[in-house]
Amino acid sequence: MNKTIRRTSVFVLLLVLALLGRATWVQAYEGKALADDSKNRRKTIAQYAQPLGNIVVAGSPVTGSKKTEGTDLEYRRTYTDGELYAAVTGYSSQAYGATQLEGIYSGVLDGTDDRLKTPLDAVTRKQQQPGTVVTTIDPDVQKAAYRALGDTKGAAVAVDPATGRILAMVSTPSYDPSKIAGTSDGDAWKALTTDEDKPLVNRALRQPLPPGSTFKLVVAAAALEDGLYGSVDTATQSPDPYTLPGTRTVLRNENASAPCENATIRTALRYSCNNVFAKMAADLGQDKVRAMAERFGFNDAELDVPVRAYASVYPSGMDKAQTALTGIGQFDVTATPLQMAMVSAAIANDGLLAAPHMVSEVVDSDGGALDSFEDGDSERIVSSSTAGQLRSAMRTVVDEGTGTNAAIDGAEVGGKTGTAQHGENNSKTPYAWFTSYAKGSDGKQVAVAVMIEDSGAARSEVSGNGLAAPVAQKMMAAALK
Repeated sequence: MNKTIRRTSVFVLLLVLALLGRATWVQAYEGKALADDSKNRRKTIAQYAQPLGNIVVAGSPVTGSKKTEGTDLEYRRTYTDGELYAAVTGYSSQAYGATQLEGIYSGVLDGTDDRLKTPLDAVTRKQQQPGTVVTTIDPDVQKAAYRALGDTKGAAVAVDPATGRILAMVSTPSYDPSKIAGTSDGDAWKALTTDEDKPLVNRALRQPLPPGSTFKLVVAAAALEDGLYGSVDTATQSPDPYTLPGTRTVLRNENASAPCENATIRTALRYSCNNVFAKMAADLGQDKVRAMAERFGFNDAELDVPVRAYASVYPSGMDKAQTALTGIGQFDVTATPLQMAMVSAAIANDGLLAAPHMVSEVVDSDGGALDSFEDGDSERIVSSSTAGQLRSAMRTVVDEGTGTNAAIDGAEVGGKTGTAQHGENNSKTPYAWFTSYAKGSDGKQVAVAVMIEDSGAARSEVSGNGLAAPVAQKMMAAALK
């Protein structure tokens, strides 16, 4: 054979082998990545090629699917009581993706999750029947929260202290996910994304704000666990007014006539005495307060319920005056309603914090479990004695103090109000908070946190008891029925 022809043949053979190798690599190793690429139209076509699986509340689906016309996406997502459950479900949109449970379990809900496939299906890439996501939400508590929040900008969370089951999660203003589920919903999408009230933001999980005086429960827990004070009825060393350490700034109390000088923890919670808890935080030091806050869940950047919550923050690197301000839930302390519900839940559950979760199980089309979330996976946060003392003091807040609007006839109710400063020099309307627990005579219990970001009320009318406690009261009453 001619030498030139032989060399050319070898070169062509190498090119063919390279092409075959590349094709094999793409099919065998890069195929899944290409198939999962968000820009791959085939992925979206496959996702909406059949009715989606459902998200279930109390045995009934709150989602559905509707046949479409004039598009290669055969089905679109629908929602029952979409605004009521939007903070739980999120949305599944043919144009804008998916969020919350819809996003986390998209593969299960559209039938593409590998756990739904048999070995043969994995080879043939056959799409299976979708699975179902079963939530822990109690519809009565969810409705009570949504109705009570009404037109306010805020959020509420209810948790079963013993199991960690999230019974309600509401964020207002809400939105109807059905209105952005298709490919021609651009006007609705623009309206939602440009709305200054940010209805797409889940305030219950993803908008940490200063918790104000509700954080005093964490500081009290740190003081009792550290032994700084022997009980909630031991007199503290708390001048009134209190000058922040190293400054000339005088910290006063909202109620100038309240008996806050050297008040006990019980009295200080009852009247929400700023001087007591600011000095308590300064005396403990930031490291001890932060350690207690982190035991309750602060600074946890990986809190999944299974939707990931933004971290609630207790800061570091502070001077003593700044540490004192954290004692009243100010300076750079932030918390989500979920976090403050966790604080009350641990206190209600005798010092044990059960891992919060709003999905009980994920099942395939035959009911076989793909994921399950155990109730009561708990961790000790404070001693039983400390938890019992804090419950007693929280009951005083509701029975005789700043939280009377949370009382429920025939039930044990404890709580803590909070009004957090907002804006430079407190120039904007404050945030109103309430965190609480309730126990019925039959043993039922619930922990709740409510945050009112903006109610439209005059500044002088903003208080945790006036705005947030009535919402919590309705939620707790619904949970104890």
